[in-house]
Amino acid sequence: MKFLYLQIKIVKFRRSRKFTSEEPLVPAVDISYNEKFMIIEAWKQADFLCKVYILISLEDDLYNVYSAMNTSKELWDALEKKYKTEDAYLKKFMVAKFQDYKMIDGKTVGIQVQELQLIFNDLIAEGMVVNEAFQVTAMIEILPPSWRDFKNYLKHKSKEMKLEDIVIRLKIEEDNKTAKKKSRGNSTIMEANIVVLGHQLF
Repeated sequence: MKFLYLQIKIVKFRRSRKFTSEEPLVPAVDISYNEKFMIIEAWKQADFLCKVYILISLEDDLYNVYSAMNTSKELWDALEKKYKTEDAYLKKFMVAKFQDYKMIDGKTVGIQVQELQLIFNDLIAEGMVVNEAFQVTAMIEILPPSWRDFKNYLKHKSKEMKLEDIVIRLKIEEDNKTAKKKSRGNSTIMEANIVVLGHQLF
């Protein structure tokens, strides 16, 4: 919207005050009635143009709501209030979403890491500072209960890890855990087969 403002190059009289931030122009008292009339009419026309440029950039349903505003300042203030309020709500929602996120057993850590990264990206997109060190620490802290030993191992590492490093380490550890489960499963099946075979022989 501000870029559009610069493009249309609407300039207000006297000290270049902005239409969206100032009340209607009041001419000096020491000028003639005709001059006052011309100044006020020129201001009204320019303000009307400014208001129209803002309105035509809105969606139809918003246009219907905001077209009743009298001046571009009134319109701009109403839009700012609406979107600043929504923006503040969205930030609170994203922070709450991050705080409530917990990794669980029974769901692959790889998928949960991706979900957490999406939350981090949303927080950053909302203008919040979420640096790499914070992301790495948070990722380690919310690992599932069955990852407790690996979590403690990562927490006691002296060298600071990059986000890419922690994602790779978690992937490797998950692959190792999966391989161990398969190996244990195969061993159990083999033992069961031996027992069944033994009963059949005797």
